[in-house]
Amino acid sequence: MRVLIDTNIIIHREASQVINQDIGLLFNWLDKLGCEKCYHPLSLSEIQQHSNPKVVATMEAKIKNYNVLKTLAPESEEIAEIRKSDKTVNDTIDTTIVNEVFKNRVDYLITEDRGIHNKAKKLNVSHKIFNIDDFIDKCRSENPGLTSYKVLAVEKEYFGNISIDDDFFDSFKEDYVEFPSWFLKKSDNVSYICQTDGKIRAFLYLKVEGESEKYDDIEPRFKSKKRLKIGTFKVTSTGFRLGERFLKIIIDNALVNSVDEIYVTVFDKREDQQRLIDLLKDWGFQYHGIKSTDNGVEQVFIKPFFNVNALESPRFSYPFISRGTNKWVVPIYPSYHTELFPDSILNNESSQDFQENEPHRNAIRKVYISRSINRSMKSGDLVLFYRTGGHYHGVISTIGVVESCVDNIPNLEAFIDLCRKRSVFSDEELAEHWNYNPLNRPFVVNFLYVGTFPKPKVNLMKLREDRIIQNAPRGFELLSDSKFDQIIKLGRLDESYFVD
Repeated sequence: MRVLIDTNIIIHREASQVINQDIGLLFNWLDKLGCEKCYHPLSLSEIQQHSNPKVVATMEAKIKNYNVLKTLAPESEEIAEIRKSDKTVNDTIDTTIVNEVFKNRVDYLITEDRGIHNKAKKLNVSHKIFNIDDFIDKCRSENPGLTSYKVLAVEKEYFGNISIDDDFFDSFKEDYVEFPSWFLKKSDNVSYICQTDGKIRAFLYLKVEGESEKYDDIEPRFKSKKRLKIGTFKVTSTGFRLGERFLKIIIDNALVNSVDEIYVTVFDKREDQQRLIDLLKDWGFQYHGIKSTDNGVEQVFIKPFFNVNALESPRFSYPFISRGTNKWVVPIYPSYHTELFPDSILNNESSQDFQENEPHRNAIRKVYISRSINRSMKSGDLVLFYRTGGHYHGVISTIGVVESCVDNIPNLEAFIDLCRKRSVFSDEELAEHWNYNPLNRPFVVNFLYVGTFPKPKVNLMKLREDRIIQNAPRGFELLSDSKFDQIIKLGRLDESYFVD
């Protein structure tokens, strides 16, 4: 497998001062799989532009451990079209690098550059271009026997029980001089943490701030509101979708505390910080301004939690949903139910069987595969998931919102590519689904997990008694507004999700 590594990843990998756990795990996988690690000649040119001559000399020596692409791929009309929108030297370099993948000169490209990923979509080569987390996810799912991680679980823990000497916190110490003393003062405060193999992989600290909070160091100045501050947030790449899992924790805390806004301040000095910014922007966080501190200038991002247009974009408005759209009910078998929705676990299931050691369990964005006659789901539609089980044990367990419905999938490879990262199925099981009936190929519904109904959940017996549903659903079945509202009330779903 020939893998092209982008410039910034090489620089961070070979840096002498900072150990980047994300990139370390990535290269561990590349070595395990015997990949040929390549770099583009333009990467060396970018390195030579660094302002520190010692860094340049060091990098020039270390980059010799990689294989340079000795010739450049010829350019086609598709690449010429992409170049029309290039505005900077970096844009031009990105297009040249993407061309190597487009021409199949390398098997994969690993980059955190969003510009490159956008160009890959236009050229239909997204399946060959990965960010760090997605490539680790791919390696882990395709090579389960090589995965050494033990079960990943998010836990609440006091600061005082966490070692600040873990190298996970090195980047915070580098960015904030006062971080060690601040950390010690928080000893009795609770954080969210994820550890595996004795190492911290993710950490989150949240703080609710009242309307009297002062924000003299933020420009433009915040108006008086109740806010949830993301005080400390970092996730290393593991391929287990921990970023989305922790984002769900943030959202849940905002709902419970009935805040008007969520905000975070963050530097953008390193790849992991930029990745965090990209994650937040994907989920509706907006750039507000800057915060001036003794450590430098941080960017400020906010996510409104009121007056939200829930039909504009499911991800941007998440977790809020609208009743002004179609509502569907769809079955899901018990063998897949809690695997896909660990928060919707039933009384007769063990939580130990559903710890968050699979990407699809952590993800908010999920995939449902169907051969239903109804295939007209659209963005913003609501879906109630019915866990099959008959008269007494079949229950409405979970609500989600549709992002997209993908039909007319051209082939098995495209089907697996659509499903692999966010479904409960292995590649072999996906192939079985695809080949089960060649005259009725499956389609894919991409949806966001919104919430779970509290226990005890409404079962089929109750749905029949109230004349809401007489028979267990098969495929996607449309619900009337009145029946949907009945289910919401019977199931005691938290109605703060709805904005209308």
